[in-house]
Amino acid sequence: MVTIAAIDDSSLQLTFVLFLTVVVITLFTALLTAPQRDEISEFYLGNRTMSPLRNGLAMCGDYLSAATLLGSTGLVALTGYDGLMYLGGTTVAWMMVLLLIAEPLQRTGKFTLGDTVALRLPRQQRPVRVALAVCILAITTLYLVAQLVGSVALLTQFTGAPSATTRTLCVAVIGTFVILYASLGGMPGATVIQIIKAVMLIAGVLFTAGWVLYHFDWNPNALLERAADRSGTGLTFLEPGLRYGGTVSNKLDFLSLELAIVLGLAALPHVLMRLLAPRSSSVLRRSVVWAIGLVGAVCFGAGILGLGATALLGRDAIESTDRTGNASVLLLAHELGGSVLTALLTCLAYLTLLAVAVGLTLAAASSLAHDLYSEVIRKGRASETEELTVARLSGAVIGILGILLALVAWGANTATLAFLAFAIAASAILPTIVYTLFWRRFTAKGALLSLYGGLASSVLLAVFSPVVSSAPASFYPEVDFAWFPLQNPGIVSIPLGFLLGWLGTVLDKGPAEDSTAHEEFEVRMLVGTGD
Repeated sequence: MVTIAAIDDSSLQLTFVLFLTVVVITLFTALLTAPQRDEISEFYLGNRTMSPLRNGLAMCGDYLSAATLLGSTGLVALTGYDGLMYLGGTTVAWMMVLLLIAEPLQRTGKFTLGDTVALRLPRQQRPVRVALAVCILAITTLYLVAQLVGSVALLTQFTGAPSATTRTLCVAVIGTFVILYASLGGMPGATVIQIIKAVMLIAGVLFTAGWVLYHFDWNPNALLERAADRSGTGLTFLEPGLRYGGTVSNKLDFLSLELAIVLGLAALPHVLMRLLAPRSSSVLRRSVVWAIGLVGAVCFGAGILGLGATALLGRDAIESTDRTGNASVLLLAHELGGSVLTALLTCLAYLTLLAVAVGLTLAAASSLAHDLYSEVIRKGRASETEELTVARLSGAVIGILGILLALVAWGANTATLAFLAFAIAASAILPTIVYTLFWRRFTAKGALLSLYGGLASSVLLAVFSPVVSSAPASFYPEVDFAWFPLQNPGIVSIPLGFLLGWLGTVLDKGPAEDSTAHEEFEVRMLVGTGD
């Protein structure tokens, strides 16, 4: 494979220096802002007096991963219109958060989603907390492994297939930074890196997108025409169906992926945790509006970068370097600004990987320490110091687990792992959230069936899909046990998760929850607690 190293070896060294500089600065700042007292509220929620803009930047940083900068840009560069549709789904996903769950969750939650369920189902909260912890651990581990594997994939663009020692060193270094940020800095430390990452990502993407437009005299039509000419497919590049067209299976795959993205965001653990941080519903609402605008700006810029890569480099040149298209933005950067711009965007990609991994680790550690340890094992009797210690240790354990799994799965497709995490979140956690907030009859049995059923169906369908076997890009391409034809299970597992939640509730013959609990929950969901 032709690598970026063949173009300019100096980019890697400059990237390393820039990345190390940013990490040292942000880590020092994170440690300065870390919780100084043994208060779990500060560790889980951080500074609740932040402005909507800073909260919005943190939300934007939590959500936007390297897949947006590299994968989405590559998808646009290779598939044109279909890639732009994918970016549109990424932006629309935040509208679901704003309109459906943001404010009710903020009013009823305390530290985790488990607290919302406990307020709604107080008698049977413990088994549901356990189920939530299991689902959250599965989602965050998959997503965390995707970020760490992505660090190796990014390194591969410069060095070719790295040696085992190089892979181990790359994953271990990134994983160690993740543990330090999450376990020592808590939510305040995570917020620091998220805001810095978001500012750098927005500035970097929009600056480079502006450079591309300047290349075409600020004429979008000229950019589109050149991209279509150099795509090798003509005007078909600007029409739907280049990637997700043709067969019924391809079209269903696109619908399944979009469902997972649009609905999964509202149930990602690190995004849910961020929704609980603002001090009031009004601040949260404005924060999410800021996040929508910022994410939309980055997605708009990523679309221009993808089209610019095709227009300036040609689709064949991109595919000859990396058939997935992930290298397109780095090749474009080298074409526009040489080794300096390439190093800047590569550093930004590594920082993006690191920041998302920190948010995931913190969310998993919070669920394990608060829901599983404090509320289930210790039955609410754990002191704040004890729970905080468990949270820090959980962050270290989850980080180490992610490192080990990433070393085993280093050749996996990072986008596939991330999208499977979205599908699990939308299939298991989202039905539980929606029913808990808006269905009076919802019971613990419905929650358990939805959580475990959504998790099991997502994983099972993924195992028996082309992701694992039968296709050249599968984990095991030489064997074929793929009876499920789609790459993403969302189109089946998401409706199934909602169906199981409904079925478990209507078939539940056990004693009903006290109606007073639901009335109190409803009042709190509508008007809050006055904080």
